[in-house]
This record gives sequence, C-alpha cells and structure tokens, in this order.
Amino acid sequence: SGGQRQRICIARALAVKPKIIVADEPLSALDVSIQAQIINLLDDLQKDSGLAFVFISHNLPVIEHFSDKVAVMYLGKIVEMSGTAELFKVPMHPYTEALLSAVPKPEFGEKVERIILEGDVPSPIHIPPGCPFNPRCPKRFGLCDKEVPAFREVEGSRWVACHLW
Repeated sequence: SGGQRQRICIARALAVKPKIIVADEPLSALDVSIQAQIINLLDDLQKDSGLAFVFISHNLPVIEHFSDKVAVMYLGKIVEMSGTAELFKVPMHPYTEALLSAVPKPEFGEKVERIILEGDVPSPIHIPPGCPFNPRCPKRFGLCDKEVPAFREVEGSRWVACHLW
C-alpha cells in the first residue's frame, strides 16, 4: 500500500542516521487516515531523535500542523518566510494571502473571503519583468511592473519579497 511504501522510504532514509530529511510531498496519494499515521510517525521521529525535516507540500493544513517555519514559493522563488503561526495568522505576501484564503475552514460558520487570482501562472522560462507575481497580483502598483522586489527581513524573523513592505 502507499502507507507501507512511505514507511519503507522513511526507514531507508533513517538507515544512514541523517540529521535532516527532505520529504517531498510525503503524503500525496495517501488517504487521510494513512496521512495521519505518517505525520504522527514523522512527529515522533522529530521529537525522539531531534531529526529535522524540510517538508515540501501543497497541503497547507499539514504544513501548519507539522512545521515551525514556513517558506512560500512562487515560480521557484521564495516570496515569504516566517514562523508558521505568524504566517498563517497574518500573511504578508499577496500570493500567500491567496493560498491561505483557498483553505477550507473546519469551523462551522467561519467565513474567509476567497481571493481569486486572475490570469494564468507565467512560464518559468519567460518570467514577466518586475515582480514575477505582478500579472496576477490584486495589490499591484507601478513599481511592481518595473522592479523585482528584494527578499528582505521586514519585521522580526519575517521575510518577504514584495514592494508593499
């Protein structure tokens, strides 16, 4: 089964006694109960052995549960990075805001205004001038079309690549 294959991959990775494991979409194609088992296994490994993970996923609720620090990427570049709680509570980059607005909320009656991005994702080969997100950004202004924003620390340990900051 998929869960057994994931456990075998984890065991093989652990055989060389690493300090860090890169887990690229470790939960994809697994049903929810198996996902929970794998997450619990990774949590236990992290707590018991001090093992660090680079956890790559599109599953934002799992990232929120599992990660201490999050980096959000757009077209292969990090556009925002911060502690998990801060990022999920107050996203700074418009792309992060749009991603988080798409996550269903489990609380009954809690409504989040969904941000629908216009247009298509640009080709990574032909990135538009200025900010790579500018063709789809609902907060775009003049500078966004001309200059790539620097990835910089804006408050505490929060980093963002956006002219708004």
